[in-house]
Amino acid sequence: MRTGNPPGLRRPPCRPGSGRSAGFTLIELIVVCAIIGILSAAAVGNYRRGIVKAKEAALSQDLYTMRTLINQYFADKGKYPSDLNALVEDHYLQAVPKDPITESADTWVTVAAEMDESDISTEPGIADVRSGAQGTALDGRAYAEY
Repeated sequence: MRTGNPPGLRRPPCRPGSGRSAGFTLIELIVVCAIIGILSAAAVGNYRRGIVKAKEAALSQDLYTMRTLINQYFADKGKYPSDLNALVEDHYLQAVPKDPITESADTWVTVAAEMDESDISTEPGIADVRSGAQGTALDGRAYAEY
């Protein structure tokens, strides 16, 4: 009884000096390199997009937190904070967060509270905060509109 490959599917052995060598052809190597290049290009694009999405999510969260704390400050003290550092001084925030897009805590744009007769506050202050970053987000909105 024979074991091994059927007669039509046998490969000749690779022997030194037989003119045939074991390995890959140049075409096979080029095809593999091209496939690896295409896959890595797609991965890098998704990675960069993921970083931008993470920064935008952090920006939204930071703005939500600061706006909530401005409202709490107003509810507690009956006036708006004079600036973002007032939130830190009165222990509403540990520190003014960095804008994740500009990577600076100095680029926040504050919106002054509008004083009218129905307002119980007698001192001007900030009622809102926005990002000072230039450009637009992945969803098409400007960072200053967050």
